[in-house]
Amino acid sequence: MFRAGLYARVSTHDQQTLSLQIRAMREYAAKRGWEIAVQVKEVGSGAAERELREKLMAAARRREIDAVVVWRLDRWGRSLADLVTTLEELAKLSVGFVSLTEALDLTTPTGRAMAGLLSVFAQFENEILRERIRAGIAEARLQGKHLGRPVTVGKMGGQIRKLHRAGVSKAEIARRLGIGRTSVRRILKTYFPEK
Repeated sequence: MFRAGLYARVSTHDQQTLSLQIRAMREYAAKRGWEIAVQVKEVGSGAAERELREKLMAAARRREIDAVVVWRLDRWGRSLADLVTTLEELAKLSVGFVSLTEALDLTTPTGRAMAGLLSVFAQFENEILRERIRAGIAEARLQGKHLGRPVTVGKMGGQIRKLHRAGVSKAEIARRLGIGRTSVRRILKTYFPEK
Protein backbone atom coordinates (compact mmCIF):
# COMPACT_ATOMS: atom_id res chain seq x y z
CA MET A 1 0.00 0.00 0.00
CA PHE A 2 1.34 3.42 -0.99
CA ARG A 3 1.62 5.61 2.15
CA ALA A 4 1.12 9.37 1.94
CA GLY A 5 2.09 12.15 4.32
CA LEU A 6 -0.26 15.14 4.10
CA TYR A 7 1.11 18.58 4.95
CA ALA A 8 -1.22 21.55 5.41
CA ARG A 9 0.04 24.94 6.52
CA VAL A 10 -1.64 28.27 7.06
CA SER A 11 -0.40 31.60 8.32
CA THR A 12 -1.84 32.93 11.55
CA HIS A 13 -4.03 35.29 9.46
CA ASP A 14 -5.44 32.66 7.08
CA GLN A 15 -6.63 29.77 9.24
CA GLN A 16 -9.91 29.21 7.37
CA THR A 17 -8.21 27.37 4.48
CA LEU A 18 -6.80 24.62 6.71
CA SER A 19 -9.87 22.39 6.42
CA LEU A 20 -10.02 23.09 2.65
CA GLN A 21 -6.42 21.93 2.24
CA ILE A 22 -6.92 18.76 4.30
CA ARG A 23 -10.14 17.84 2.49
CA ALA A 24 -8.56 18.30 -0.97
CA MET A 25 -5.50 16.22 -0.04
CA ARG A 26 -7.60 13.45 1.52
CA GLU A 27 -9.76 13.27 -1.62
CA TYR A 28 -6.66 13.10 -3.81
CA ALA A 29 -5.14 10.29 -1.72
CA ALA A 30 -8.44 8.36 -1.84
CA LYS A 31 -8.63 8.68 -5.65
CA ARG A 32 -5.09 7.34 -5.96
CA GLY A 33 -5.79 4.52 -3.50
CA TRP A 34 -3.14 5.77 -1.09
CA GLU A 35 -3.17 5.18 2.66
CA ILE A 36 -2.71 8.32 4.76
CA ALA A 37 0.13 7.48 7.13
CA VAL A 38 0.80 10.97 8.51
CA GLN A 39 -1.26 14.15 8.50
CA VAL A 40 0.34 17.43 9.59
CA LYS A 41 -1.42 20.74 10.21
CA GLU A 42 0.91 23.66 10.83
CA VAL A 43 -0.04 27.22 11.74
CA GLY A 44 2.57 29.97 11.59
CA SER A 45 4.21 32.65 9.52
CA GLY A 46 6.15 31.73 6.39
CA ALA A 47 9.46 32.98 7.77
CA ALA A 48 9.41 30.91 10.95
CA GLU A 49 10.94 27.46 11.25
CA ARG A 50 8.46 24.79 10.29
CA GLU A 51 8.92 22.21 13.03
CA LEU A 52 6.04 20.00 11.93
CA ARG A 53 7.30 19.95 8.36
CA GLU A 54 10.60 18.69 9.75
CA LYS A 55 8.69 15.89 11.53
CA LEU A 56 7.21 14.91 8.17
CA MET A 57 10.70 14.94 6.62
CA ALA A 58 11.89 12.73 9.48
CA ALA A 59 9.07 10.28 8.67
CA ALA A 60 10.29 10.26 5.06
CA ARG A 61 13.85 9.55 6.21
CA ARG A 62 12.56 6.62 8.30
CA ARG A 63 10.73 5.31 5.19
CA GLU A 64 7.35 5.63 6.90
CA ILE A 65 5.84 7.43 3.90
CA ASP A 66 6.15 7.03 0.13
CA ALA A 67 4.92 10.50 -0.89
CA VAL A 68 4.30 13.96 0.53
CA VAL A 69 1.10 15.70 -0.57
CA VAL A 70 0.61 19.46 -0.23
CA TRP A 71 -2.15 21.79 -1.37
CA ARG A 72 0.21 24.39 -2.89
CA LEU A 73 3.98 24.72 -3.27
CA ASP A 74 4.12 27.88 -1.15
CA ARG A 75 2.60 25.91 1.72
CA TRP A 76 5.70 23.65 1.68
CA GLY A 77 8.69 25.83 0.80
CA ARG A 78 9.84 29.06 2.47
CA SER A 79 11.69 30.05 -0.71
CA LEU A 80 12.54 28.59 -4.08
CA ALA A 81 15.92 27.43 -2.74
CA ASP A 82 14.27 25.79 0.29
CA LEU A 83 11.70 24.14 -1.95
CA VAL A 84 14.35 22.72 -4.29
CA THR A 85 16.52 21.52 -1.38
CA THR A 86 13.67 19.61 0.26
CA LEU A 87 12.46 18.19 -3.06
CA GLU A 88 15.98 16.97 -3.84
CA GLU A 89 16.19 15.29 -0.44
CA LEU A 90 12.82 13.60 -0.96
CA ALA A 91 13.94 12.42 -4.41
CA LYS A 92 17.12 10.90 -2.90
CA LEU A 93 14.92 9.11 -0.37
CA SER A 94 12.69 7.85 -3.23
CA VAL A 95 9.76 9.70 -1.67
CA GLY A 96 7.35 11.29 -4.12
CA PHE A 97 5.94 14.81 -3.85
CA VAL A 98 2.56 16.06 -5.04
CA SER A 99 1.30 19.66 -5.09
CA LEU A 100 -2.41 19.70 -5.92
CA THR A 101 -2.90 23.32 -7.04
CA GLU A 102 0.08 23.34 -9.42
CA ALA A 103 -0.65 19.78 -10.61
CA LEU A 104 2.95 18.87 -9.80
CA ASP A 105 3.34 15.13 -9.26
CA LEU A 106 6.92 13.97 -8.74
CA THR A 107 5.75 10.37 -8.64
CA THR A 108 5.54 10.56 -12.46
CA PRO A 109 8.30 11.06 -15.08
CA THR A 110 6.78 14.40 -16.17
CA GLY A 111 6.70 15.63 -12.59
CA ARG A 112 10.34 14.68 -12.06
CA ALA A 113 11.24 16.70 -15.18
CA MET A 114 9.41 19.69 -13.66
CA ALA A 115 11.49 19.30 -10.49
CA GLY A 116 14.61 19.56 -12.63
CA LEU A 117 13.33 22.84 -14.05
CA LEU A 118 12.67 24.14 -10.54
CA SER A 119 16.27 23.33 -9.66
CA VAL A 120 17.51 25.29 -12.68
CA PHE A 121 15.40 28.31 -11.68
CA ALA A 122 16.68 28.16 -8.08
CA GLN A 123 20.27 28.15 -9.33
CA PHE A 124 19.45 31.07 -11.64
CA GLU A 125 17.92 32.99 -8.71
CA ASN A 126 21.09 32.43 -6.62
CA GLU A 127 23.35 33.60 -9.45
CA ILE A 128 21.32 36.79 -9.92
CA LEU A 129 21.54 37.45 -6.18
CA ARG A 130 25.32 36.97 -6.24
CA GLU A 131 25.63 39.40 -9.17
CA ARG A 132 23.59 42.03 -7.33
CA ILE A 133 25.75 41.66 -4.23
CA ARG A 134 28.96 42.02 -6.27
CA ALA A 135 27.55 45.10 -8.03
CA GLY A 136 26.57 46.64 -4.68
CA ILE A 137 30.04 46.04 -3.26
CA ALA A 138 31.70 47.55 -6.33
CA GLU A 139 29.46 50.63 -6.13
CA ALA A 140 30.18 51.06 -2.41
CA ARG A 141 33.94 50.88 -3.08
CA LEU A 142 33.64 53.49 -5.84
CA GLN A 143 31.90 55.78 -3.33
CA GLY A 144 34.77 55.24 -0.89
CA LYS A 145 32.70 53.42 1.70
CA HIS A 146 34.45 51.14 4.17
CA LEU A 147 33.53 47.49 3.60
CA GLY A 148 33.99 44.58 5.94
CA ARG A 149 34.35 44.53 9.68
CA PRO A 150 34.37 47.87 11.47
CA VAL A 151 37.66 49.36 12.57
CA THR A 152 38.39 48.14 16.06
CA VAL A 153 38.54 50.61 18.91
CA GLY A 154 42.12 49.51 19.60
CA LYS A 155 43.20 51.07 16.30
CA MET A 156 41.75 54.38 17.50
CA GLY A 157 44.15 54.49 20.44
CA GLY A 158 46.22 57.28 18.91
CA GLN A 159 43.19 59.49 18.33
CA ILE A 160 41.84 58.77 21.81
CA ARG A 161 45.19 59.66 23.46
CA LYS A 162 45.53 62.83 21.37
CA LEU A 163 42.05 64.06 22.31
CA HIS A 164 42.62 63.17 25.98
CA ARG A 165 45.91 65.15 26.06
CA ALA A 166 44.03 68.09 24.54
CA GLY A 167 41.71 68.05 27.57
CA VAL A 168 38.63 66.59 25.87
CA SER A 169 36.37 64.65 28.26
CA LYS A 170 35.98 60.90 27.89
CA ALA A 171 32.28 61.28 27.03
CA GLU A 172 33.11 63.84 24.33
CA ILE A 173 35.86 61.60 22.89
CA ALA A 174 33.37 58.73 22.67
CA ARG A 175 30.81 60.96 20.96
CA ARG A 176 33.28 62.38 18.43
CA LEU A 177 34.70 58.97 17.49
CA GLY A 178 31.36 57.14 17.57
CA ILE A 179 32.46 54.58 20.14
CA GLY A 180 31.39 53.65 23.64
CA ARG A 181 32.62 55.53 26.73
CA THR A 182 33.68 52.21 28.25
CA SER A 183 35.98 51.62 25.27
CA VAL A 184 37.49 55.08 25.72
CA ARG A 185 38.11 54.44 29.44
CA ARG A 186 39.64 51.04 28.67
CA ILE A 187 42.06 52.46 26.09
CA LEU A 188 43.05 55.36 28.34
CA LYS A 189 43.57 53.02 31.30
CA THR A 190 45.98 51.00 29.12
CA TYR A 191 48.04 54.06 28.18
CA PHE A 192 47.50 56.20 31.29
CA PRO A 193 47.11 53.84 34.26
CA GLU A 194 45.95 55.59 37.41
CA LYS A 195 48.67 56.21 39.94
